[in-house]
Amino acid sequence: MNKFLYFLLVTVLLASCSPYQKALKSDDVAVKYAEAEKKYEAKKYNKAIRLFEQMAPAFRGKPQSEKMFYMFAQSYFKTEQYYLAGYQFESFVSSYPKSEKLEEAAYLEGKSYSMLSPPYSLDQIDTVKAIDKLQTFIDTYPNSVYLPEANATLKGLTDKLEKKYYEIAKQYNTISDHKAALVALDNFISEYPGTKYKEAALYYRLDSAYKLAINSIPAKMEERLHNAKIAYTNLMKFKADTSYKEKADDMLARIDKDLQQYSNK
Repeated sequence: MNKFLYFLLVTVLLASCSPYQKALKSDDVAVKYAEAEKKYEAKKYNKAIRLFEQMAPAFRGKPQSEKMFYMFAQSYFKTEQYYLAGYQFESFVSSYPKSEKLEEAAYLEGKSYSMLSPPYSLDQIDTVKAIDKLQTFIDTYPNSVYLPEANATLKGLTDKLEKKYYEIAKQYNTISDHKAALVALDNFISEYPGTKYKEAALYYRLDSAYKLAINSIPAKMEERLHNAKIAYTNLMKFKADTSYKEKADDMLARIDKDLQQYSNK
């Protein structure tokens, strides 16, 4: 027999007789648990996961179930399977409210969902869920050792949502849907009063109000010009030396000129 084939055959036979393979085939959950724990401690998380998945349905309520489900959740987290990790940590928090691992599990639950948060331009359902989980953790454990990291993660997620909603509002201005832009920008400024995008949002609100006014039918133009002037005032109140001042002043000059026709009536 070819030496290579012989070596391969011996390797396969030995592997099939290994404690791990025996545990996979065993109906004894105690055997599976012992081998899964060994693989977990050896940081062979994918192998541990296969065993955890086999034994999980029958393991709830057993004396070692708390430790098993903690290792199960951690194994998913360590292998970057964050949907499954989030689900398992969420289940752990619900199932073992007196566990000494509860605080860590609650933090990693939120952390898992935060790792699923996509770029701001995509759907943010996982971002919203992560924010909710992390905020709950922060409120529940205000003195946690994980608090600095939780706060930093939470800020990154909220900044992402803030940018998304700003870009959506700005997009209405870009595509010249000025009515929708005014509504979206008003909502954005109301929702995020301290936003770093406030100067830009106020400028685009002025730009939308101005363009809506000058393209209006005569019956609506005067009122909309006054509204645009108010938008200019709001921008200047917020930041008199705004980087948009030259453009804003040009709009104001046009607004005042157009309003003159109404003052002469």
